[in-house]
Amino acid sequence: MRPLPTLLTLSLAAAFGGFAATAIRDGLETPAQAAPAAATAVPAVAALPAVVSGQPLPSLAPMLAKVTPAVVSVHTKQRVKVSPFGGDPMFRRMFPELTQERINESLGSGVIVDAQRGYVLTNHHVIEGADEVSITLADGRTLKAEFLGSDPDTDVALMRITAPNLIALPLANSDALRVGDFVVAVGNPFGIGQTVTSGIVSAVGRTGLRGLGFQNFIQTDASINPGNSGGALVNLNGELVGINTASFNPRGSMAGNIGLGFAIPTSLARNIMGQLIANNGVVIRGTLGLETQAVDARLAQGLGLDEARGALVTQVYSGGGAAAAGLKPGDVIVAANGERIDDPDALRNFEGLQAVGSRVALDVRRDGKVIQLNTSLREQPKSFQGLEMDPRLAGAVFAELPERLRQSGYSGVLVESVARGSRAAQNGLQKDDIVTAATSGKFEDLSGFRASFTQAPAQLILRVVRGGGRQGNLPMQ
Repeated sequence: MRPLPTLLTLSLAAAFGGFAATAIRDGLETPAQAAPAAATAVPAVAALPAVVSGQPLPSLAPMLAKVTPAVVSVHTKQRVKVSPFGGDPMFRRMFPELTQERINESLGSGVIVDAQRGYVLTNHHVIEGADEVSITLADGRTLKAEFLGSDPDTDVALMRITAPNLIALPLANSDALRVGDFVVAVGNPFGIGQTVTSGIVSAVGRTGLRGLGFQNFIQTDASINPGNSGGALVNLNGELVGINTASFNPRGSMAGNIGLGFAIPTSLARNIMGQLIANNGVVIRGTLGLETQAVDARLAQGLGLDEARGALVTQVYSGGGAAAAGLKPGDVIVAANGERIDDPDALRNFEGLQAVGSRVALDVRRDGKVIQLNTSLREQPKSFQGLEMDPRLAGAVFAELPERLRQSGYSGVLVESVARGSRAAQNGLQKDDIVTAATSGKFEDLSGFRASFTQAPAQLILRVVRGGGRQGNLPMQ
């Protein structure tokens, strides 16, 4: 009768996968008991029936046999110049022979979504800054990938590979997902090889996560660890419902999974992919053309609102969708296309997830009354030359602040580049500076920054945040 406990334990190992199997393996390696237990139990496990009481044993294996060939491993290489003088440009120019090249390598995952065209979706952060990208298929073939474009603010990137017999995943309607639906995550965590984990949809439409750009995430408790980024989240039909992008752990990403994983829904990924293909690798976003602020309890009482929520309009720019709709300073936007708007961040997130030209129905509170205004999103310029705004900014290019920085608490505009020897450079402005305030006037984004120069100030001072969060004032001469 002694083999029975071992048989039961091995059956549990088969049911619960790697963790239990490892525990059993360690038990078998114990010298005092290993030999007899292994000899009696292994044949019994091999003889386990495929059915119990006339019913087949439940398994995800048939579905995964169709899914896993479409999930790939993404390997990137980045060449980095390393100098013993660090970032000091003068010494690097004086002693270029001492500069060496270092290769940084990283691993992630991806999903084939179009076998005929060889399209592969992954995360922007997986391939960001890479000089070379290669893709390893589930059958072991390794191919060079062609970068087609990416969108940092939604963390979606598109690549193309050329090979015969590719297998793609069909894209499901992620808008139909419900909390409690079963899902399976497939990827290459920690570079150990293709791995499958399962769980449920814990939440949909998740937003408000710091540092992650525009957000409309699927939350799941299926394990998503470093290396899973860019991999597939599928339903039980084997259809792609999301692109795995992030996990949360208070102790850091390398501490492992605690059941808080996030995926980009396919409805969003499909939209971004279409724009990347149509617009030569970039995403063109729309804007309503307004400035807003949060509604606190005092403002809510003064505006006759039942609760302190919404985006209070403080400025409307001419030529924008808000102006065309008739929005006015003092209006409070409480919903957009039926989606609840609690604060300016929610409104910005809504704008960022819509395509240019999208129709928008705004629910607005004005003078204590509820009205609805209809408009569309106009194209949002991605950058402006400093000279267009003020001669003292000549040589600098200003761009919209990446949404991941906004989610980290910053507002303003980004200095995209500064021409060497230009007036802006002589004034001390540097690439990647964040301009948070200026004597030209109040602004929150690129459109506001440009509009603040309608009347150029006699004295122009920029408030700048530079690497590491250091802040300072830059007088522009």
